[in-house]
Amino acid sequence: MRENIDALIQNLAISIVGKNDSIRLVIVALLSNGHVLLEDVPGVGKTLLAKSLACSIDGKFYRVQCTPDLLPTDITGTNIWNPQSGEFTFLPGPIFGNVVLADEINRATPRTQSALLEVMEENQVTVDGVSRQVPQPFFVIATQNPVEYQGTFPLPEAQMDRFMLSLSLGYPSEAEELKMLQHQQKGVKVNQLQPCISLEDLQEIRQICAQVRIESDLQQYIIDLVRATRCDEEITLGISPRGSLALQKAAQALAFINDRDYVIPDDIKFLAPHVLCHRLIPTGGRSARTVIERLLRSVPIP
Repeated sequence: MRENIDALIQNLAISIVGKNDSIRLVIVALLSNGHVLLEDVPGVGKTLLAKSLACSIDGKFYRVQCTPDLLPTDITGTNIWNPQSGEFTFLPGPIFGNVVLADEINRATPRTQSALLEVMEENQVTVDGVSRQVPQPFFVIATQNPVEYQGTFPLPEAQMDRFMLSLSLGYPSEAEELKMLQHQQKGVKVNQLQPCISLEDLQEIRQICAQVRIESDLQQYIIDLVRATRCDEEITLGISPRGSLALQKAAQALAFINDRDYVIPDDIKFLAPHVLCHRLIPTGGRSARTVIERLLRSVPIP
């Protein structure tokens, strides 16, 4: 199983050049049954990452281009009248995939954004009173542009809390960008990536990650860190219990990726900015990452 994960990392590195930490973070969310929010400028490889991941796990990939006129049924699906059978038939929407890319999610209206709340938490979609399970594994990658806000609808706290990790790919270095040009010259395409792990194996790895040992003092460390955000003067809204659960599951998955069957404090410290920053609201225009880094220095490490 560890060899499968190594192969998955190498497969993604073929199309996503020089973003090893970002690749590992996305895989952490995948293995811990979470979802990822990519906040970055256009053209840095967000869609490419989602497509490459879907090809690598041999899963169904669907892309939803979020716009103000997008309706909830455009995502979840709807019932249509079938004249042959004389009854309504459910037509599944793009949410019924293994890897779903919600591109520029903040351009969808709040009503449409709310269509993702249920499925991201409970892995099911309810249409006209009937609940339907989505395929497993189910993984949402949402993107938003952190620079241009005209014509956008900020994601509410309930929606942000559904994402396990938030990260930014950033611009490549000079050497990495040169390697990208050389790849394009060689004709390296996403569709040429071969699956390196089956959906069944991925589900089994998820169960293994959930069994990675985390000692009680490290669980207390997570609690101390989360509770510090709820009483800090520079924070208006602290971390929810869902955030502490997400940090523990992500730390277990990272330990597995790093070839360990136990969690260490460095796992938690590395993941904390990505798991916690998008869940809290700092005061006075302060940076959430700056606040979390300060708390990481002040909370005692076991």
